[in-house]
Amino acid sequence: MSFGDEHGYGGDPGRKGDGFGGSGQTRTRLPDGRGTDPYGGPRRPARTSRSLVTVVGVVVLLIAAIAFVNRGGSGNTGSNGNGTKGAAGAGADPTAATGVKPVTGKNGTIPSGFAKNEQGAASAAANYAVVLGSNGMFHQDSRHTIVDSVYTPEAAAGLKGPQDRAYSTEFLSKLGLDADGNPPQGSDFISRTIPVGTKVETMAGDTAKVSVWYTGLIGMSGPDSTDPVRTTWQTGTFELKWVGDDWKIVADSQKDGPAPVPGDVAASTADEMSKAVEQYGGFTYAR
Repeated sequence: MSFGDEHGYGGDPGRKGDGFGGSGQTRTRLPDGRGTDPYGGPRRPARTSRSLVTVVGVVVLLIAAIAFVNRGGSGNTGSNGNGTKGAAGAGADPTAATGVKPVTGKNGTIPSGFAKNEQGAASAAANYAVVLGSNGMFHQDSRHTIVDSVYTPEAAAGLKGPQDRAYSTEFLSKLGLDADGNPPQGSDFISRTIPVGTKVETMAGDTAKVSVWYTGLIGMSGPDSTDPVRTTWQTGTFELKWVGDDWKIVADSQKDGPAPVPGDVAASTADEMSKAVEQYGGFTYAR
């Protein structure tokens, strides 16, 4: 995969589903006034202790439900308006989605204006991983635009030449693309990055180092493709610097994994993959 394209906010596990449930008892009561009760006389009133337990149980469930729903709000129990934890907030569950609210700015199609804190740096790195793994990296003009948008001016100036040489006609040909990075007619070239999680390695003043664990799709979907679409698992590490009111990449690297055990889902046909790419657009904001 090329490397170089909400809402889970901190402490928002409620988005996974609100599966509340409960159990109860149903009694059938025979009409009063019958001459003979085959069950040995009138039904005895329910015991006070059982009623009390039932009431307490309902109250506990109600309190739990209210607390569960409120965890998804934007009050002081989770994060405040600038994306930092409130005074009364607890840390997010390790497996929960985290991150500041979506940025409102964009540099072209790339999100910009990330917060100057750990969550903002993590969000910037995740979004930069997405755009650096997109199809745009295989076209020179769009690649230069991406590099200028996400790297510091110094880093961008030093990257363009080596990247242009790396995305050579020979390299593009091996992927089934022409010299301009275009697929054959009737085929779709797929390159997408999907972040799974982030980790802030270090944070000090105007610098941050963030690792992004992500999976990706890359390959050619078409009747004559010799490079079918496959999945990848990699971790990218970004060294960021606060430049002009936003985070920019100073340097980056990547390595394979961690990769899960492959599932038992059968591979789709080329036609199914092409339709999926056409019907399901990628995200413009990663987290």
